[in-house]
Amino acid sequence: MNKKALTLTVVANMTSNYGEGLGNISSVQKVFKNGKSYATRSRESLKNAIMVQSGMYDDLQTVVDKKVNQKVVSDKLNATNCRALEGGYMNTIGNTYIRKSSFYLTDAIACDDFVNETRFHNNLHLASNYAKNNNLNLQADAGKCGLMPYQYEFDKTMKMYSLTIDLDMIGKDENFDTPEADAKEKADRVIAILDAVENLNLVVKGNLDNAEPLFVVGGLTDRKTHYFENVVKVKEDKLLITEDLKDRIGKGCSVALLEGGNFKNEVEIKSELPLISVTKFFEDLRKQINTYFEV
Repeated sequence: MNKKALTLTVVANMTSNYGEGLGNISSVQKVFKNGKSYATRSRESLKNAIMVQSGMYDDLQTVVDKKVNQKVVSDKLNATNCRALEGGYMNTIGNTYIRKSSFYLTDAIACDDFVNETRFHNNLHLASNYAKNNNLNLQADAGKCGLMPYQYEFDKTMKMYSLTIDLDMIGKDENFDTPEADAKEKADRVIAILDAVENLNLVVKGNLDNAEPLFVVGGLTDRKTHYFENVVKVKEDKLLITEDLKDRIGKGCSVALLEGGNFKNEVEIKSELPLISVTKFFEDLRKQINTYFEV
């Protein structure tokens, strides 16, 4: 089989993005399907977090042209020698250059429908400090002191997302006549993305959010698609174990579970699927990627 892509589907506990706010009220982003609302974290947010935490954005250069911020791209700086451009770009300064991303993400959508949990806060300590230093009465001069209560919807639930990397595109840029990256650099880029997924964390409303995989399935395949997206389903903290899921795992892919009671049917999962640990899952993928690029 000619392997062309690396695909993963991940279930993780993570918070959602925040969408439009109304005054001092923030609402999480949601999608509507099957007659219900589901909290989400957008693919753009996930991609940015992965690019930052993987170090892929360490060599990012940007420029503002006509009030538009763009990635710097040229015959001397492109996807062959700049990791930050591996995620794709469009540069319209002079000639327009477009390169698609070599990896794709889906939105992370909650496994169960949204249940609103509202949190209430205020900046009382800051306002009290200002009142004290400016001889104001906090109750009488709340506005002058900047006292402001605020509230936001909170959601941290199991969400599922998929990631697929087009291995044929890594380290190449057809817009420029520049030699492609060497094999080790290609492997290092893919492994950097895997490292970020394995240890993913997100900062939301000033809080650190551990978004590491609780369940992950995937591997190298001949199909450049989210191969497991339609067969991984979780309902009420139970993973649905179907024949389709088993069949796809049996075609050269692996599956891992982070033990500890995250799923209510953990015993069933362990008995029905050929599980390995999450750590071993990613270690094996790193070895497969080095073998693929002959490093």
